[in-house]
Amino acid sequence: MQSFTEENYLKIIYHLSVISNPVQTNAIAERIQTKAASVTDMIKKLSEKELVNYVKYQGVTLTEKGKLTAINIVRRHRLWEVFLVEKLNFKWDQVHEVAEELEHIKSILLVERLDEFLEFPKVDPHGDPIPDQYGNFADLSFLKLSKLKTNEKGTITGVSEHSSPFLKHLEKLGLTLGKRIEVSEIIDFDGSVELLIEDRKINISKEVAKHILISK
Repeated sequence: MQSFTEENYLKIIYHLSVISNPVQTNAIAERIQTKAASVTDMIKKLSEKELVNYVKYQGVTLTEKGKLTAINIVRRHRLWEVFLVEKLNFKWDQVHEVAEELEHIKSILLVERLDEFLEFPKVDPHGDPIPDQYGNFADLSFLKLSKLKTNEKGTITGVSEHSSPFLKHLEKLGLTLGKRIEVSEIIDFDGSVELLIEDRKINISKEVAKHILISK
């Protein structure tokens, strides 16, 4: 049985491993905002439980046991986010911190009943895929909005930035999941993008466009 802290470490290692594997202890320390020595101590504990493989100066990888544990935490987190938005009327920028607490409830029966109650959602309110009980993710194909060319169209299906200020900014602009957009112009000077959405034009920066995920 893992503690809350151990589960948080496994989840962070999992997310970082998508970017770079093995994961460096400094990267974990930066994400958690703690000292590298504290990270090393926790990694050693996780290694003793056969949840990670750790080689000094080389980094950390999840074992199969550790990876499945991390994916189950991600599954619980994203299911709770769906529940909070769909059933309790939370906004998509309000759910992350609450789901961070709920994800540590380990009852397998509760999670399966929750999944069934929500009618087996494939994605969370931010468009992130929800793994099934066996750790399998739906095969979702996304494209960054910043990769679209002038006159290309797409549907907003996710975001890669989950901070509350970013999500509130998108909400204010009306750039929420399911909205159909068309790139009307790309500004050469700074790479900003002019979008056509619901018969109105809006401008977004290149940085914002990089974090909006589109399906065509």
